[in-house]
Amino acid sequence: MNSPIRICVLVPVATSQYNERIMKAVAPVVPADVHVEIRNIASGHPDIENRTNWLQNGMPVVELAQAIEKDGFDGIWLTDFDMCGVEAAREVIDIPIIGGFPASAFAALMLSQRFSIVTILQSTVAMQRAHPQTYGIADTFTSIRAIDCPVAQLDNVDVVVMRTFEAALKAIKEDGAQSILLGCTGFVDVASRVSALLGDELGVYVPVIDPNQAGFSFLVSLVRMQVRASRLTYSKVSLQSSPLAS
Repeated sequence: MNSPIRICVLVPVATSQYNERIMKAVAPVVPADVHVEIRNIASGHPDIENRTNWLQNGMPVVELAQAIEKDGFDGIWLTDFDMCGVEAAREVIDIPIIGGFPASAFAALMLSQRFSIVTILQSTVAMQRAHPQTYGIADTFTSIRAIDCPVAQLDNVDVVVMRTFEAALKAIKEDGAQSILLGCTGFVDVASRVSALLGDELGVYVPVIDPNQAGFSFLVSLVRMQVRASRLTYSKVSLQSSPLAS
């Protein structure tokens, strides 16, 4: 019998308070032959809500990713829509690591032609508005709207669902969106409920993409295909040579 695939869920914040909810989010898409563990960075900010948090937590992500690879994992799902530390980690490790936006966006574009992002705060809007241009899909991006809810309050699911539904409805009616991306991995138990509300309101099905499920599922596919980041894009770097690693 083949050994199970080992996936590490790397939470890029210095707290474990969100771990249970994240594991609950990915549970529906974990295949029977995949073993999942979750780890957090040991230093950094407890949330990522702006560029400063993102930069502060990036190097601890790279260091933890290297440790995860040494422990024999086959891939890393980085639970951040904005891919904190992902690009740099690809220069250090030889297993696939992905974050939330690309998998979510390309999932949406397999189901529609135009998408909008519903995110948490105005401070994340500017970061996320640039993602479609970075990945060459700006022509398919309609808008980004914030529900003004910090990460620590996303466990108030009923309120989050209603705010997300209202923002998504505006994105569809006013901006021309045909699918919705949830712009934070803290949106748990939200996607299917918002999609149902949109269906009731509009009389048609509209996909709402959960970044945890989209990202985790795509990572498993990469592991099964035995592919990883191109060394023509990400030159190999020795972390030990960096003063930041000491």
